[in-house]
Amino acid sequence: MLDYETEAAHYDETRGGVPRAEAAAGAVLRLLPPGARTLLDLACGTGLVTERIAGAGPRVLGADAAHAMLRAAGSRLPGRVVRADARRLPFPDAGFDAVCAVWLLHLVPYTGEIVAEAARVLRPGGVLAVTVDKDAAHDVGSDIDALLRPHRAASAAHDRAGRVDALAAAHGLAPAGTTTFTGHGQGATPRGTARRLRAGAYASWFRGGAATVDALAAALAALPDQDRPRRDPEYRLAAYAKPARQDSFAARP
Repeated sequence: MLDYETEAAHYDETRGGVPRAEAAAGAVLRLLPPGARTLLDLACGTGLVTERIAGAGPRVLGADAAHAMLRAAGSRLPGRVVRADARRLPFPDAGFDAVCAVWLLHLVPYTGEIVAEAARVLRPGGVLAVTVDKDAAHDVGSDIDALLRPHRAASAAHDRAGRVDALAAAHGLAPAGTTTFTGHGQGATPRGTARRLRAGAYASWFRGGAATVDALAAALAALPDQDRPRRDPEYRLAAYAKPARQDSFAARP
């Protein structure tokens, strides 16, 4: 996994900046329950998305485990960010109307612990909104994807939709809708993909050793239009609702 302490310095400029953040924030807002007043943004990063959710009305708190990310987020949301591990949140039960986690679950193997904590801090009637199938979204059917596809381990993705559905159900959360948004600025280029492949940036899905990396990098270098971005991905955001009556379900460990 990337070191987000060092990634913070250039995270926004390499991740689509404001256009992508606005698209993500809009998707989260579309899935919030009517009248939601408080929202916890898990792995808020630099706060670019968090700030835009807050601008739409909800009282938002951002949480992240990386100091450098929180420094950036704190400049955007003074007094409204906290350092926290998403598996052990420093908040009481039923404290938020909504929880969101954009681009988090695909990174970590402890997805179930995160879902469990999110369910705990949600109020009855609240909603958890999370991105699912994130890495799969980057396969847009391009010439780059044709080379990479045989080496994608989609079935092992921590955030695959079916797995997240099951984890949510195990903690008493019911499906409450989905939406998509465009990953502006995330269209891959052959040269950039080869560079990221060599740097180990695709560890969450890439299956292959050094020889495979070398062969793929050579194949990528042979593609035309080395610096022309291919189509932007479309990310999927799924929502899960906590029943309005807590005694209407039996949460399973």
